[in-house]
Amino acid sequence: MLWTLVGVGSAVVAAVVPGAAAPVTSQDAGRVARQPGTLSITVPAAVNFGSAFPGSSISRQLGEVRVTDRRGGQNTVWTATVSATDFTTPGGGAARQISRSQFSYWSGQATATTGNGTRVPGQATSGQAQSLSVPRTAFRKTSGNGDNTTRWRPTLIVAVPATAVNGTYTGTITHSVA
Repeated sequence: MLWTLVGVGSAVVAAVVPGAAAPVTSQDAGRVARQPGTLSITVPAAVNFGSAFPGSSISRQLGEVRVTDRRGGQNTVWTATVSATDFTTPGGGAARQISRSQFSYWSGQATATTGNGTRVPGQATSGQAQSLSVPRTAFRKTSGNGDNTTRWRPTLIVAVPATAVNGTYTGTITHSVA
């Protein structure tokens, strides 16, 4: 019995749309326009994790996440956070749900940066992967001035419950920045 996991990305933009998340359904949907004076985050479109057997695990990169800080000025610091919903397949019941606590996330190092300042990954290595049972810090900029960007390619690890039933599971991984 195989199951398929499809993650839907979303972004929360601090300076443009505080506290709002919009599911990404295509390559261009959910991309955030970068305007002067804003802090924004861009996330990958939907990611298909493929199939796996119950009781196994699967690991995939989510694609590039990018924070763009156009606020300029002094001490432009920020924190990017990641969270997840439970993933489900139609029909209801515990066997048709993969709890977000079964998902582990690690950001890895920055793949590209512009502007000055110190960037700190939330989880630099796979050994530091953290459960998404609660929101986690994905990346931080702890010092520096002026406009800047930071990019990284996080990895999600899913431990498929042995009781999972066959189906396509969907849920949302949300990155936000403030």
